Amino acid sequence: MSILVVDDSRVVRAMLTALLNSVGYSEVETADSVTTAFERLEEVPSQGSPSIDLILMDITMPEIDGIAAIHRIQAVSGLRDIPIIMVTGRVEPENLKRAFDAGAIDYLTKPVHEVELLARVRSALKLKYEMDQRKAREHELMLALKQLETANKLLQHVSATDALTGVANRRQFDDVLDVEWARSARSQSSLAIILLDVDYFKRYNDAYGHQGGDACLKTVASILISCVLRPEDMVARYGGEEFAIILAGTELSGARIVANRIRARIESVEITHASSEVSNFVTVSAGVAATIPHKGDTPAGLIEAADKALYKAKQEGRNRVQTCACTQPSQAVIVTPAPNGLPK
Repeated sequence: MSILVVDDSRVVRAMLTALLNSVGYSEVETADSVTTAFERLEEVPSQGSPSIDLILMDITMPEIDGIAAIHRIQAVSGLRDIPIIMVTGRVEPENLKRAFDAGAIDYLTKPVHEVELLARVRSALKLKYEMDQRKAREHELMLALKQLETANKLLQHVSATDALTGVANRRQFDDVLDVEWARSARSQSSLAIILLDVDYFKRYNDAYGHQGGDACLKTVASILISCVLRPEDMVARYGGEEFAIILAGTELSGARIVANRIRARIESVEITHASSEVSNFVTVSAGVAATIPHKGDTPAGLIEAADKALYKAKQEGRNRVQTCACTQPSQAVIVTPAPNGLPK
């Protein structure tokens, strides 16, 4: 371990160095002033200079005295853990108090006695070693905590994400819907959802295989994400070939516009589907529902309303959007939208 001796007396520096070397402390450096000491302390360890583990410092020196030097050392975060032993010929209580208040951990009186010097140095270096070990353990613990935090975030992401499509899974959909339902109930704002189903998807799987079906669902999911523009809205895989979209603060008319945009975009991509009865390409049917939550209502009623609209869209021939108006989800009523150039 490395020791820095700071004293303006060449004789004292030489004597302390010789005593320390004689018992095996080979890394002893000296400085004849506080300024020189700081030049050494500010050196970067990566340049090959050993770090300092202990400072023996004269309390009375020209230019800057030892007590002022301790204050400077304590002000530097990278140096304040270095133990400092004051070496002084003045043992007045006031001087010692000032030294300890500044941050010194011990003191030696001049002339220095070998047994006392080595005992105090050994004690100080043991303290430094224990401090270094504690900091190393704390550093390892911080790294472990960061790794655990990263792993937890990854686990949360995996547990909330559909493995195939990368959008939210059913569990995450249910959790977010509960949160948005409560928020809409507090603010008395409209909450809308879209349930969307790929038309004749079983036939698509039969014709193109499950790998082809997986690729189709991935494409549909990416289109849904591109069509849902607000960060607070959420796309989820509801199950199989069915997707769900939560649109916070959205009325029925706005949700219908989003659903029609999605339906048109998917058809325009022209994913070949020779087994479909409504088009030569992949199409979707969608059910849209919206409500302002009232006391006693539950999100299940809103899902039921959207599912009712989706069923109606399929009954009417697929590749279309149907809406369900409900002041309360338990009173869902299918509404045929006014002509807008898009399928109902």
